[in-house]
Amino acid sequence: MVVLGIESSCDETAAAVVRDGQVMLSNVIASQVDVHAQYGGVVPEVASRKHIEAIAPVIVQALGDARLTLAEIEGIAVTRGPGLIGSLLVGLSAAKAIAFARRIPLVGVNHLEGHVAAIFLTDTQPPFPFVALVVSGGHTTIYLVEGFQRFVVLGRTRDDAAGEAFDKAAKLLELGYPGGVVIDRLAKQGNRDAFPFPRGMRDSVDFSFSGLKTSLLMRLRKRGSPFTAEELPDVVASYQEAIVDVLVEKTLRSAARNSISRVVICGGVAANSRLRERFRNDASRSGIDIFIPPPSLCTDNAAMIAVMGGHLLQGGQSDGFDLNAVSRWPLVC
Repeated sequence: MVVLGIESSCDETAAAVVRDGQVMLSNVIASQVDVHAQYGGVVPEVASRKHIEAIAPVIVQALGDARLTLAEIEGIAVTRGPGLIGSLLVGLSAAKAIAFARRIPLVGVNHLEGHVAAIFLTDTQPPFPFVALVVSGGHTTIYLVEGFQRFVVLGRTRDDAAGEAFDKAAKLLELGYPGGVVIDRLAKQGNRDAFPFPRGMRDSVDFSFSGLKTSLLMRLRKRGSPFTAEELPDVVASYQEAIVDVLVEKTLRSAARNSISRVVICGGVAANSRLRERFRNDASRSGIDIFIPPPSLCTDNAAMIAVMGGHLLQGGQSDGFDLNAVSRWPLVC
């Protein structure tokens, strides 16, 4: 089955064509990073307007890169949620229009499930069951994945997501946006043990990053002045290591407790180079196999939506034209 995927849950407009849930024929992403950088974060109204401008050209390019026409598309998969309602509605409206005009089935996809499904676009794919860490700007959750649409929550953040902790630290330190990318790059030059940042809820498999952010804020206030250019690499390297430590420890602990030897790491923060390195090193010592999509498939993209949508469509699922966007849509068993 050839599926056109459309993703517009936040600030990236994306379209992709995937065949049989595994072969990526195209994957086009129009980023809004430069637009939102001046605000230090995503502005929902601005994001939705930019999606309106980009959605048609992105879809046309995705079809062109795949060397296909709309007449050859057999189904449409679109992100229904979770995400920013205004942004989601742009992608959803485009998907409905195409499905209606071409008389082909349409299915709404959970963005988080799409992130997990991205691993099926790689050469090495884990069999079910496996443990998955979905870690991004808005989500940090550990799941036991027993199959498509069969999720059990093992651990979750009790306050902020890991990606949010990165972005807010970058804002406090005036490093620019997106914070996670800047910190990842700067941390490579720093000493990870230079500053003793806290690791929240260490004895639990749930996460808490609010104390970490507060620790950085208090350190800044106590100094009474910004960190110097010479100090910043050590600060961000230590801060990043605190986040990486708990993500790796809790995920691998969850896998061991459930006697699972396969772990998938996905979501935007999974593109972080230190996180990828630590998971591979620590997992090898624990006898656990780690599966991480390439960075281009960790951040928001439409190929992952097409993979999940293709599975749903081939299983006989589809949605009507009354399908609406949802800002919250937790994965459940």
